[in-house]
Amino acid sequence: MISRVFKLRMWAPVGVLTSLTYCLHQRRVALAEPGGADQQNPVDRNLLELKMVQVVFRHGARSPLKPLPQEDQPPRTPGLWDSPETSHGCDVAQLVQVEWKSQLLEVPPQTQLEYTVTNLAGGPKPHSPFDSQYHETTLKGGMFAGQLTKVGMEQMFALGERLRKNYVEDIPFLSPTFNPLEVFIRSTNIYRNLESTRCLLAGLFQRQKEGPIVIHTDEASSEVLYPNYQYCWNLQKRTRGRRQAASLQPGISEDLKKVKEGMGIASSDEVDFLVLLDNMAAEQVHSLPSCPTLKRFAWMIEQRAVDTALYILQWEDREGLQMAVGPFLHILESNLLKVVDPATPPSKTRKLYLYAAHDVTLMPLLMTLGIFDHKWPPFAVDLTMELYQHRESKEWFVQLYYRGKEQVPKGCPDGLCPLDKFLNTISVYTLSPEKYHMLCSEAQMMGLGNGE
Repeated sequence: MISRVFKLRMWAPVGVLTSLTYCLHQRRVALAEPGGADQQNPVDRNLLELKMVQVVFRHGARSPLKPLPQEDQPPRTPGLWDSPETSHGCDVAQLVQVEWKSQLLEVPPQTQLEYTVTNLAGGPKPHSPFDSQYHETTLKGGMFAGQLTKVGMEQMFALGERLRKNYVEDIPFLSPTFNPLEVFIRSTNIYRNLESTRCLLAGLFQRQKEGPIVIHTDEASSEVLYPNYQYCWNLQKRTRGRRQAASLQPGISEDLKKVKEGMGIASSDEVDFLVLLDNMAAEQVHSLPSCPTLKRFAWMIEQRAVDTALYILQWEDREGLQMAVGPFLHILESNLLKVVDPATPPSKTRKLYLYAAHDVTLMPLLMTLGIFDHKWPPFAVDLTMELYQHRESKEWFVQLYYRGKEQVPKGCPDGLCPLDKFLNTISVYTLSPEKYHMLCSEAQMMGLGNGE
């Protein structure tokens, strides 16, 4: 996706902020473990009954969204001062250029599954402007930008199999075959996400279904499964120009210059760490011959991409985070509350809610939950939210997992979080559709009032 996200107040050498964030998070987790400072009466998990699961996941591996300009530039002759290591930038490695060939699009037989796409009201599938834009970019080898590959399909199938093990085999929560009365599916209206969802479902239900599989989507202009800069005018205004400004920040600027020089990319080319990471991650996951400079600076490129993203939507900007993921948090919250409410008819809830989203969705979500690990969300990553009820006390609890590992949300004593504490944490950022519309239009209305 278009990577526009957050800000760091102070700049430090790459890795320092990462280490500090990780250490503080680990300390909180340690304190929250049974017997820790915040744990007085541990809950007997044998008395908990799983009531609902919500999974937010990123699509599987794909081709890059924007190719690196160096691939079309002539090789640079190594200078006298170049050591054997520093002379092996991408400009010298033109002998082995990355080619995105159609063979990478082969569909694994085990992932094949029929599905239908509708709008949120059950009507015809909306137009996808993103897919139209991706088809305007043809990569070397013939593939389009942003296409889900065989590797990506297999990743999503594996995620589906993991969910099957968790919720069909280990716990008999879901039926072993797809049942539309148990599962609700929503995806952004981008083909790689729709296809990723197909592969996940094929793994989860082993291609068995008792009814039609319907994936719900929304118009791009009103989509809330990613920060919507097209619709939310206020968010667009707040972040305008920050992506370019991020590349000028101390630390980021020097590191970006180092990488671009090593790759033979002109300083005037609009290549930042987000573009570098996008290409590097795509090449690595497909085991394609990658630029030696990208390999050498791989860790730094990821960290600086995160720093760039964190500069764009500012940690301290609560309204910015609200507009980025507030409406989506409202959806997740509403699903929880409907299950808890005894007046809700069974037909109005599902056991499993699946949301096919993007890296730019997961980053602000993780931030609002207080579990962001300062690492870029990889392909096929999942954030899973489980809702439990205690069989005796009838209390409700939420359990979060990210990348399959238990998390301790902000404001929670441990991984098993009382529902009221969890709702209190997300309430800071949750936005109803009405409040979202008002907040997004606020700056625009002020501008009109000022005669802009």
